[in-house]
Amino acid sequence: MKYKILLFSLLLSSLLMAQMPSELSNAEKVFGLSKFWQEVNYNFVYLDKVDRKAWDDYYLELIDEVQKTSNDYEYYRLLEKFCAKLKDGHTDIYMPEAVRNQVTDTEFGKYRIILTNIDGKPIVKAVNRSSSTEIPVGSEILKVDGMDARKHIEENVKPYISTSADHILEDWGVSRMLHGVLGTQVKIEFRTPKNEVKSLSLTREKAIEEEMIPEQPKRELFEFKWLNKNTAYISLNSFGYDSIVPMFEAKLPEIAKAKSLVIDLRKNTGGNTNIGVDILKYFVNDILLYGSQSYTRKHLASYKAWGRWTKESDTIDNPGAKETFLAGKDLLMHGFENQPWKIDRPAVSYVIPTVVLVGHNTASAAEDFLIFTDNQKHMTTMGEPSFGSTGQPLIFELPKGGAARVCTKKDTYPDGREFVGYGIQPEIVVKKTLRDFINNEDPVLKEAIRYLAEKSL
Repeated sequence: MKYKILLFSLLLSSLLMAQMPSELSNAEKVFGLSKFWQEVNYNFVYLDKVDRKAWDDYYLELIDEVQKTSNDYEYYRLLEKFCAKLKDGHTDIYMPEAVRNQVTDTEFGKYRIILTNIDGKPIVKAVNRSSSTEIPVGSEILKVDGMDARKHIEENVKPYISTSADHILEDWGVSRMLHGVLGTQVKIEFRTPKNEVKSLSLTREKAIEEEMIPEQPKRELFEFKWLNKNTAYISLNSFGYDSIVPMFEAKLPEIAKAKSLVIDLRKNTGGNTNIGVDILKYFVNDILLYGSQSYTRKHLASYKAWGRWTKESDTIDNPGAKETFLAGKDLLMHGFENQPWKIDRPAVSYVIPTVVLVGHNTASAAEDFLIFTDNQKHMTTMGEPSFGSTGQPLIFELPKGGAARVCTKKDTYPDGREFVGYGIQPEIVVKKTLRDFINNEDPVLKEAIRYLAEKSL
C-alpha cells in the first residue's frame, strides 16, 4: 500500500511539473546561462573572491544540464544554483512572473505557515488562525519528507540562495525550507512548545485563510512613541519613500522633550541614502558626514592584453606595470573619491544619548546610516549584525521574462573595514531567544531602555 501511495505521489508531482510553463528553447536556455556568466565575468565587483576555474567548470557543466530541464522552473532553479556560487546579496536571479506564480514557501491550502530562524532552529513564526492549535506558534520543524530538517536545509535549500553573509543564509534557509511547486506535497514532522511530536502532510496550494496568529502587524513607514517619561522611540522602517521625512519632522516637537532616544532600524531594508541623511542630520552636530568608500571594476582592454605578459616581479616600483598586471587578472579596480556628505544644518539638533537598534533585516541604505553613526559618541548600536550586503546592481533581462542583477560596486567603511559578507556588528549584541519569541517579548528594546536609564544616572 505504501508503495502505491508513493508511486501515486511521484506520478502526481510529475504531472504538476509538466504543467509548469515550458516556453524556453534550448538555444534560449544556453543564451540565458551564458549571458549571466558573461556579465559576472565582466562586471561582478567581487570576482577576486571567486574560484575562477571552479566557476568556469560549473558553467561548462550547466551548458549540458540546462538543455535537459523539462520546464522553465527547473531551468531557472539551475540559474539560481549557479548564481548562489557567487555568495553575494546583491547578485540574484529573478524567475519570470508566470513561473514565480506557481511556487510557494508558505501556502498550503488550509494551512499557512511562516518560519523563522531562532537559535539555529526552524521555528513556526506565524500560522493561520484555524490551524494555530494544530501547529502552535513556537513549534520546531524536525524533519522534511523524512529527512532531518538541518540536513534538508543544507542539501536542498541553501545551494539555491545567493547571499553574502552566513547569518542571512541561515535565516533564508529556514524561511524557504518548504519551498516548492503548487500542487506538490511535503511531509513535516514538528515538536510543539509542549514537547509533543506530530506529523503533517501538506499540499502546496494557495492559502484559503488570511488571518494569522499572531496577527501580522502592518508595517508602518514611520512610528513614534514614548517608552517612558524620558525616552522617545522612533522606528524608521524604510528609506525608500521621501514621505518618511515630513512624517518624522512632524514629531520633532515631541522629540525635543526627550532626554534619550531609541532609533529602530531593524525593519529597514534600505532605499535612498539621502533620506537617511535628511533624518540623521537632526541628531548630530557635524556639518560633514563620511559614508562608505566605494570601488568598482576598471576595464581597459589594452591593459588586459598587455597584462597577459606582465609578471608580478615587473610591478615593483612600477605603477603602470601593476595596473596591467591586475587588468590581466580582471582585478583592476577604480576607487571612487569619498567626498563627505555636506549637512544642511537644521535650526535645532537633538544630540542626546541614543541607541540605534540593528537586526538582520537592516540593509543597504540603512547600513549606510549606521556607517555615518560610527564615530558618534552619543550613539550606541545594539541588537544583531546587519544584513551585510550593499552595492550597485547591474540589472539585465533573461529569456522569456526572467531577469538578473550583478553587483558592480564594493563598499567598505571609510577606513577600509569590510562589512559586506559580515554585517555591521552592533556594539552591544542582544539576541532573541525561543522563550522571548514564544512570550512575544523584545529583549533588544528592553535592553535599550535599561541601558539608557543607566546612562542617565
